Amino acid sequence: MLKKLILLILIVGTIAVSAKSLRIESSDLASNLTNYKVLDTRSYELYANGHIKGAVNFPIDLTYENKQNNGKLTNPMKMQDIIRKLGLELDSKIVIYDDGTFFDATRLFWALEVYGFSNVNILNTGYEYWKSSNHPTSTQDTQTTPSNYIAQINNKRLATKFTTQIATKNPNQIIIDARGENAYLGQVSSASRFGHIPKAVNFPASHNIDYEKENAELKTIDRLKELYTDVDKSKKVVIYCAIGRIAATNYFALRELDYDVANYDASWKEWGNDNSLPIVNRSKE
Repeated sequence: MLKKLILLILIVGTIAVSAKSLRIESSDLASNLTNYKVLDTRSYELYANGHIKGAVNFPIDLTYENKQNNGKLTNPMKMQDIIRKLGLELDSKIVIYDDGTFFDATRLFWALEVYGFSNVNILNTGYEYWKSSNHPTSTQDTQTTPSNYIAQINNKRLATKFTTQIATKNPNQIIIDARGENAYLGQVSSASRFGHIPKAVNFPASHNIDYEKENAELKTIDRLKELYTDVDKSKKVVIYCAIGRIAATNYFALRELDYDVANYDASWKEWGNDNSLPIVNRSKE
């Protein structure tokens, strides 16, 4: 009986550590605001009009090398300069927020993980809810002391055209298309070709967000576990969308569930415009 009890405790313990919350509630952040480096991903105009007190502005467009072409991540030297100016160190405790859609906040979350940061969280709401809750706000630019950050790349978190090609042929890798079903099926496209990457399964980014409440929130970890229950945790997951933006919500969800996951930054805008690469177009079947 004792052995069974010990075994049960070990199993429960294993389940408990298999998921880790990477989000923070607004009330918890408000109570510990000075303990975090808070990053506002909105435009400078919105930031200047009002932001979380002490937050610094990191407009999400700074994470794109050339947003008109695809979602490719900003190159290391440019990103190093941005991060240094914001005073961020690798051991900084970071909280990111956006307008409440979570797409930009999770993209920056992913980008910072690619660039070596390991203590990053998402605020589980947007700025307007924070403001309406009478939490501290400011219209003054937050002053920072430049850091000595040295750019480094965590290739585990970044998928490329080449590594995604490998994933299409590797039985130990899963590909997830985070676009809407109509894009996945090939009915609409942000690229010259229509369809999806071979072997990809469709998990629209919106499925990671709970829209049932007055203010949208990320789905609870338990609900995320149900959503991804058929995704084999022993396999590497590669995620993409149109420009590596909305797919970041899937990335964030799977990171909370402790999957080995990478976001293909250039995404469909690159793959769908490269005629040398295979696609599947179910709208023509």
